[in-house]
Amino acid sequence: MKAKAPAQVRTASITLKDWVQDFGLLVKFRLSTFVVFSSLVAYSIAAGSAFATGPFLVLLAGGYLITFAANIFNEILEADYDRVMERTSNRPLAAQRWTASSALVLAGLFSILGIVLLALLNPLTSFIGTLSLVTYAFLYTPLKRYSPISVVVGAIPGALPVLIGMIAHDGVLTSAALFLFAIQFIWQFPHFWAIGFLSYDQYQKAGYKLLPEENNTIDRRLGSQTLIYTCLLLPVIAIGFFMGLITLVGTIGLTLVSGYFIWKAWQFYMRFDKISARALMFSSFIFLPLALFALWWGM
Repeated sequence: MKAKAPAQVRTASITLKDWVQDFGLLVKFRLSTFVVFSSLVAYSIAAGSAFATGPFLVLLAGGYLITFAANIFNEILEADYDRVMERTSNRPLAAQRWTASSALVLAGLFSILGIVLLALLNPLTSFIGTLSLVTYAFLYTPLKRYSPISVVVGAIPGALPVLIGMIAHDGVLTSAALFLFAIQFIWQFPHFWAIGFLSYDQYQKAGYKLLPEENNTIDRRLGSQTLIYTCLLLPVIAIGFFMGLITLVGTIGLTLVSGYFIWKAWQFYMRFDKISARALMFSSFIFLPLALFALWWGM
């Protein structure tokens, strides 16, 4: 009797296109680009007519590497929880297309290269870049499962890119850098709370405690908190104007953009539903680039 031929083992082939797509998901490329963009605009504001292409490109590369590393560490730590949520279940670590060890090697390499590149600009830029990486990956990420205070912690590395961009040129911490930091720090809260509101069921399923809750539902006070934080932009703008950090034209532009953002926050406060939350989220995406443009024009 003839022996049966062994069954062929079929393995999934991974194309270059697949790898690039997974890499983009692993490093959260669109989010990383948004982060690096704010840093580059801040550098341009600080540099003014003294803009130099070399440091700008170093900041671009170092910023991307640090941000990539922070996002990879975040996905390594959250892979099991990402697997539970529909919006994140297709990430390469959650879907087990990448191993944690390979991602860890990449994150370590990107961290070292990013820190070294930022150090070429000046030591303070490198230090704050490292602080941003550590705060996001190793404080904010694990804290998300324990308390809504994680949003406050996460807003710090979320606003540090503009600080990094200013210091990359100036080499020291200035009032202008702190002014930009304050604008982006405040922006984090309505931006994230809108996203958190829309994804609340998935976050709850994964065990994240990102929003204030009452009786296992979102606390209605989140609407008033969102409106209050958005309104805080106005006194910060006023302080910037009276300190001479921003011109009258820049102040008017920034106030108009903030007014639109506040209006969307007011609608969310009044309606407290997914439609108004989605509108607030999109307005937050519009606010930051326009605010940075107003600052670039008026500082």
